[in-house]
Amino acid sequence: MQREMLKRVQHDSVVQHDSKLTASGIPTQEDLEKVTPPPERLDKGPCVIVECFQKIPCDPCVDACPKGVITIQGNINNLPVVDYEKCTGCGVCISACPGLAIFVIDKKTGIVMLPYEFIPVPEKGDTVDGLNRKGEKVCDAEVVKVLNTKKQDRTAIIHIRIPRNLVMEVRNIRVTVGLLR
Repeated sequence: MQREMLKRVQHDSVVQHDSKLTASGIPTQEDLEKVTPPPERLDKGPCVIVECFQKIPCDPCVDACPKGVITIQGNINNLPVVDYEKCTGCGVCISACPGLAIFVIDKKTGIVMLPYEFIPVPEKGDTVDGLNRKGEKVCDAEVVKVLNTKKQDRTAIIHIRIPRNLVMEVRNIRVTVGLLR
């Protein structure tokens, strides 16, 4: 009886939590803590962050990583697991994710590499708006590099420089009106 109640409580909390994410589309602080590398690793240099929170049948990130850093253990519906100590922060996995949920951050330099599928694609040297997960502007961001090759299949990888204290907050950009070409 007690075991059944525990299972139900665990199931109910997962359902309740998932419905929060499903309703808002914005992960909670608890969600983010589960996918954030340890502070010591973040201090070493570029590192991937996979902000994948829902169990769905998806694994392109596993095949994309040249170092085998990202794995899915057991069932394909399980969430990706990252071996942060092996990650070099190369960013090859970013454009492979159909959910646009993979980022590389470098806390030392304030560089965030993120997927981008809008037009116009910014160019190196542009200043764009750095947006948080809610789509709110939190800073100006300098575009320092743009990768937009056939291999990325129309998902550009934009490298932006932002204040270092915002690398865990900025997850998208907005090209400002003055840059529309």
